[in-house]
Amino acid sequence: MRISHRFLSDRSGNFGMLTAILMVPLIGAGGLAIDFTHALSIRRQLQGAADAAAVGAVAQTSVAVDAAMTMTGNGSITVGKMDARNIFFSQMSGEIGNLPVDLNVDVTKNAKTLNSLVSFNATVSTTFMQILGQNSITISGTATAEYQTASFMDFYILLDNTPSMGVGATADDVSKLQAKTGCAFACHQMDQASNNYTIAKSIGVNMRIDVVRQATQALTDTAKTERVSSDQFRMGVYTFGTKAEDAKLTTISNLTSNLTQVKTYTDAVDLMTIPYQNYNSDQLTSFDSALTQMNTIVEPAGSGASNTDRQKILFFVSDGVADAYKPASCTKKTTGGRCQEPIDTSFCKPLKDRGVKIAILYTTYLPLPSNDWYNSWIKPFQSEIPTRMSACASPGLYFEVSPTEGISAAMKALFLKTISSPRITS
Repeated sequence: MRISHRFLSDRSGNFGMLTAILMVPLIGAGGLAIDFTHALSIRRQLQGAADAAAVGAVAQTSVAVDAAMTMTGNGSITVGKMDARNIFFSQMSGEIGNLPVDLNVDVTKNAKTLNSLVSFNATVSTTFMQILGQNSITISGTATAEYQTASFMDFYILLDNTPSMGVGATADDVSKLQAKTGCAFACHQMDQASNNYTIAKSIGVNMRIDVVRQATQALTDTAKTERVSSDQFRMGVYTFGTKAEDAKLTTISNLTSNLTQVKTYTDAVDLMTIPYQNYNSDQLTSFDSALTQMNTIVEPAGSGASNTDRQKILFFVSDGVADAYKPASCTKKTTGGRCQEPIDTSFCKPLKDRGVKIAILYTTYLPLPSNDWYNSWIKPFQSEIPTRMSACASPGLYFEVSPTEGISAAMKALFLKTISSPRITS
């Protein structure tokens, strides 16, 4: 009896017994951390593959973007889904190379936005957790990306080619022409075989119209470089007329996506001719008339989401001074009804009201302090010219360039600002 009582009351082996009893949950707890860490590592790798697939499926050079640019409506993009799957599984190597993965992909277009969604589920086998009856861990993740497709845009390029654009392109050109002719303007006067225009050409003076023509041609090359599809951008080129006797909006190149053709046709842009000095009292620059006529030419503006729903941009290049017969509504003083004024912005409004964007490149009107006409009629409102031109432009689409800064570079900068750059967010 005493022996059995001593046996039952002996506590010296309890630690070993408790250790044995607790060993299973302790190993399970440690294994839980190891197995979960392993599962998280695999999930990170799969998440990286999903991110790559989501972004790659709607990247600028992706097949989905190419397909979207040809779609006239919204919807799913099958080739984008296939591309995303291929990208995802191309990332599967090493430890995850043979892991079964349940992958769901969706690539859709809604207006100008492409969205991709990549989600995955996978089962990772455990090692230590099997002691607790947990044979696997399920992991999952989602990746999304968005791409704003480049807009389809029509550019109506209105070039001021009136006599004031015959001024020397740079201060050096102005000085050179004045030294030879006594005048800063290379008037293309047809009643004289030798006139300031022909003299300017013979002595190598670049006129502002020369630089504008070259810059417009260079712009077609920029557009070809920047476009995503061959018909993303269309361009048409217009001037104020080839000769003063028939001064009216003149089409140099009709609106077309054949930008090489536009470049070739733009060779014809030149300074407006005048039959003789002071023809029509030099009233040859009617912005009011040109903008009114452009409003009838520019087609209804769209969102830019497709080639049948295009944004419309009037790209206007001028020195900003109007000179026309306008006796009743001129914003400045007149002489015999002759109105010399900064651009009248009320004629910009009808275009804007129709959703047309106006991009303006103001080629700074050069002060001519030695010219009496300039001092009497232009100098009093010289400071207002850029203000009015800026007010005519749509928000953010105004650019001023002086002759020495380079009109070609300025036109390119304004064009790049006008087109919406695609962006990807994930």
